[in-house]
This record gives sequence, C-alpha cells and structure tokens, in this order.
Amino acid sequence: MSDPGADSSARTGPLMSPLRVGVWDLPHRVAMAPLTRCRAGPGRVPTPLNAEYYRQRASACFIVSEATQVSEQGIGYPDTPGVHTPAQVAGWRPVTEAVRREGGRILAQLWHCGRVSHPDFQPGGALPVSSSAVSCGGEARTPAGKKPRPVPRALEIGEIPGIVDQYRRGAANALEAGFDGVEIHAANGYLIDQFIRDGCNRRTDAYGGPVDQRLRFLREVTEAVVGVVGPGRVGVRLSPTNSPGYIEDSEPESTFTRAAETLAAYPLAYLHVLEGLPGTPTGPAAGRPRVVELMRRVFPGVMVLNSGYGIELAAEQVRSGVADVMAFGVAFIANPDLPERIRAGAPLNTPNPGTFYTPGPVGYTDYPRWTPA
Repeated sequence: MSDPGADSSARTGPLMSPLRVGVWDLPHRVAMAPLTRCRAGPGRVPTPLNAEYYRQRASACFIVSEATQVSEQGIGYPDTPGVHTPAQVAGWRPVTEAVRREGGRILAQLWHCGRVSHPDFQPGGALPVSSSAVSCGGEARTPAGKKPRPVPRALEIGEIPGIVDQYRRGAANALEAGFDGVEIHAANGYLIDQFIRDGCNRRTDAYGGPVDQRLRFLREVTEAVVGVVGPGRVGVRLSPTNSPGYIEDSEPESTFTRAAETLAAYPLAYLHVLEGLPGTPTGPAAGRPRVVELMRRVFPGVMVLNSGYGIELAAEQVRSGVADVMAFGVAFIANPDLPERIRAGAPLNTPNPGTFYTPGPVGYTDYPRWTPA
C-alpha cells in the first residue's frame, strides 16, 4: 500500500526546499501573509494575546505582521496596531521576542490607509487624505458604527515629504521594536496604491499622469525605508488586479510591470504580489494575462505570491518558477503549525470567518496543533 504522506510530499515538496531571501537563510518557502485581525489593545498597542498568536505561528519561513499604521493619520479601522508611539513600540517588543525565541522571523508591514478611512479616526476629525479628491465609497467601520466614507482631501505636493517621513519613522520604530525587517504595504487600495493606479490618481503635478510619475511616491517611500532598515531586509507588497476600495487601473499589466521594473533597482529582500488565478476575485479577468508572470520577467529578485492558492497549487507556482515563496493567510489563521502539516501531508483545520475580526482568543489563539497519530 502506498504511503499517503509520501505522495503528498512529492506534490508539495517545492514548498519545503530551503532558500536565501535577503539576509535570511530560510528552511522552507511557506510564509505567513499579513492579516488584519483587529485585536490591538487601548492606544492601538499590541498585547500579550498578540504575542501568543504570532509565537504559535513562528514556524513560518517568515511572518509579515498585520498591517501597522505609521501615523495617526494612517488609521482606517478599529483596533489595528500602530508603530508610531513609544507605547506601541514597547508593545511590539514582546511579540518579536516571542517569535525569535521560537526560531522565527517577523517583519512589520508599514501601512497608511489614505482615503480608506473616516474623520472619526483622524486627528481633529479631519478628512482622510489621498492622492486625489476621489472617494472610494462604501462604509467605514468606526467605533460609533458604520458610516459612509467621505470624499478625501488631496494631499498638497508640499505635504508628501512629510508622509514619506512617516514611513521612515515607522521603519526606524519597527527596528527598535525588534522586527527583523519591514514590508511596505503598497497594495489593496491603500495610500501608496492610491498614487499608483490611475483610477484614483487624478493629479496633474509630478506625482500624477504618466506611470513613472504615479510611481514616484512608491519610489520615495522605498528609498526612505531601505535607507533606514538596510539592504535585504525590506519587502514591498503590490496587488495589480484586485480592486478593494473601488480602485482600478486602466492598464494593470503595464503599470505593475513598470512598478516591478522600478523596484528592481533597490536592494529589496523580495517583491510580494497579491494576485489570484484568472477569474478569481483577486486575479485578472478571464482572458487577461497573469500580471505576476509579467512582473517576474523584469524583477530578478525573490518573488513572493499570495491570494487563494491551495497547498498543491501553491507548490506548483514554485515548481513552475512563477514564485519563489508562497504566502498563506487564512490557512495560517486556522493552522498555526501550517509548515509542519504541509511537510507531513496532514489535514488542515477549518477556519471560522465569524471570528476573524472579533476580540479575544476565540478563533485567534485556540486553533489546535496537529498531533501525529
């Protein structure tokens, strides 16, 4: 009788091979994707519960933290953590220490929501800011309940260096908090993405119009962050084909291929692409090319891929050369020991979406680990 575990190992083996990424020698290629869980404490300070959650998942080849605001202006959701106050920095230290004690690595994902916010989150009740005064629509989940998101205020050109400095300070704070590196969140319709995509960016100055000008803000943030954190410790996340926050680009293939080509000039640890397969909610429309494959041609560094890939399909992305590392989100929510389960061909726990954003340990730190028979 054949061994089911051995058969699974043959199919998923590419995920278990070692790889050097930036300054790190990784034992396998199963990363934990950033996952907003809305469980920070008062003052948006990480708690001991957050430390336990990340500790449980430290066997990932690396963890990218949940999106973490670089300033009060960058907030857009309830109970998400920040990295812009001394208390927040102190709160992250037990998290990074817990991961390191388990032999893991954790990067801070630096985040500014831009227009995906509400005055209830903003200093003095101000309007959220964006590349242009174009609303993303929908409702914000504020502490006072759901409210319509307003039309944001377009940033003045003289304000943009100050936003870049927010990322610079966030990167420095992340190092002080003990993170091994950082990931720049330039995806999912948040502030940097609001500059990249022409469906939102209507500027007529040096930050709008042709694609290289729409990429200027990304370049400036990347330069600032790499300058603080150093080579081989910074990743950038892009999402060429999904449209959260009602954000679109008229030519995603050329826009994001150019973005990848631009980022190739920096000493990044990796480029992280959120793109599902054609026809899926985060993938290209049926009949359109996979943008990640176009980006791969111009970005010679490590490519991380994420969004809805099952284990065997993820292994195929590595085997075929589309990606070097696969980042898993929901699978890591329900399976803190995901790499061990993949290696053994063990069954996966079923996630409970009803607890993804609720407070407390239920659906957060109580998923069982796999026990060999």
